[in-house]
Amino acid sequence: MKFRAEIDIMPLKELLDPQGKAVTSSLKNIGIPEIVDVRIGKHIAVDIEATNEKTAGTKIDKACQELLANPIMENFSYKLIKL
Repeated sequence: MKFRAEIDIMPLKELLDPQGKAVTSSLKNIGIPEIVDVRIGKHIAVDIEATNEKTAGTKIDKACQELLANPIMENFSYKLIKL
């Protein structure tokens, strides 16, 4: 079976997000002060072949924990879609 994992990786809320702060400030400068906080992360799409959804999830979880996300600075979430 083939699945697509849509992975979102975001900086931990406890950490400063300099890119997000810069965008928040720029939005105020262009006249959109209503947006008060921006956090910038990564979105990764991965296609995976696995025997079932549970196996695919286990593999994606391992990829995120060991390679795609830095657990000291980031957290991740993903959604699996059967293709």
